[in-house]
Amino acid sequence: MPIRLGILGAGARGSDAYGAWALAHPDRASIAAVADPIPHRRERLADSGNVPIGHRYPDWRDLIADADAIGLDAIVIALPDALHVPAALAAIESGLPILLEKPAATTSEDLESLAAAARDRKARIWIGHVMRYQQFWLAIRRLLDAGAIGRLMTMRVEENIGFWHYAHSYVRGNWRNLATSSPMVLAKTCHDLDMIRWFAGESPSSVASAGSLTHFRPENAPEGAPDHCLDGCPAAGSCPFYAPRYYVDALAGEDGWPVALLGDDPTPEGRLAALRTGPYGRCVFHSDNDVVDHQQTVVDFPGGLTATLSTSAFTGQNTRTVRLTGTAGEIAGNLRTGTVEVHLFSPTAVLPEVPEARLVAHETRPPLGHSVFELSAGLVDAEGEPDDKGHSGGDEALIDAFITSLEGGETAATDLEASLDSHRMAFAAERSRLERRTIDWEAL
Repeated sequence: MPIRLGILGAGARGSDAYGAWALAHPDRASIAAVADPIPHRRERLADSGNVPIGHRYPDWRDLIADADAIGLDAIVIALPDALHVPAALAAIESGLPILLEKPAATTSEDLESLAAAARDRKARIWIGHVMRYQQFWLAIRRLLDAGAIGRLMTMRVEENIGFWHYAHSYVRGNWRNLATSSPMVLAKTCHDLDMIRWFAGESPSSVASAGSLTHFRPENAPEGAPDHCLDGCPAAGSCPFYAPRYYVDALAGEDGWPVALLGDDPTPEGRLAALRTGPYGRCVFHSDNDVVDHQQTVVDFPGGLTATLSTSAFTGQNTRTVRLTGTAGEIAGNLRTGTVEVHLFSPTAVLPEVPEARLVAHETRPPLGHSVFELSAGLVDAEGEPDDKGHSGGDEALIDAFITSLEGGETAATDLEASLDSHRMAFAAERSRLERRTIDWEAL
């Protein structure tokens, strides 16, 4: 029998990622119930999954209360961030396995309440850290586990948000304001911090961070810029963030994310109507955003390993890059291209087998004859180009692993405490940024 899922939240994650996987694999999973307060989102997903009318809920609380009667096998929580903990605590009480979208919590206090409840009830909770399931990061992890570069000494991760993506999500979108979402270092980079924690294999000893909201402020608006782009902005032709150019022109052929967030009418006329008064048509310099637009974080680990995380709105690329150095070699990679370059210092060193990647090139460089290997560790589309949809395959791999675990199959389940450490690192980074001091991990 397929695993019967109750999906809380029919937005981009609940519908386009987790719900879509269930619809594509009806022999393994089915959508048995849907909860979402927005009718067109709830009904669209429910109709796609042939969910009975009685199992379509405006309020997620009612779905969880009816979990036994519906006959659910698991709950997927893809609600707005601030609702993750209340919904997870209620789901824990139901005793059902949970796939919880990140961030697991938006405050340190709520995070520890969730952790305590999970420990007490021995809850099975998977956090939506999709990067752990991407071929790119799995290939790098395999290289580290095999000792390819010796003892790991430094990590440098760059989260290149992309100027257009930042404007969409963190100036105009759901994660723009601390009061209604969470710090950007949590909302965006808990994935990256999870990778750092995963590669380190232990909790940090200290965290330090600096950053600010510098550019997307009223004083930086072009002269005469109105509150909404369509209200006659004099800088419409030159402003990189002019909303109609992005949502109507550049994304003319798209009707999923991010266009779907404008409203239920994806036509050009519908998009323009939404931009005239809605949040996604606001001037990026006249919004109610208050999260940082750039931040640097430094993490120390007890064994001497150090890691840096650089996050910026001001990038042309929308991808992650990484560089790891070790006593016997170096690894550098670009997630968008799926390219991983490995330098092995010893002239006799051999590259370990990496099933998640294929060897593209190998050369020996003078003067000391060290080897350089180029690997391809990413998904490609039908034309052979890098495919970054679905978080480069991470979305499908995560839900597949979750369902496999419920079916009783073997899977590399993520340790909950290790997953939550990434959130603790984010909270420590934000505290360090605000207090302008290094945060000792043991004092958290």
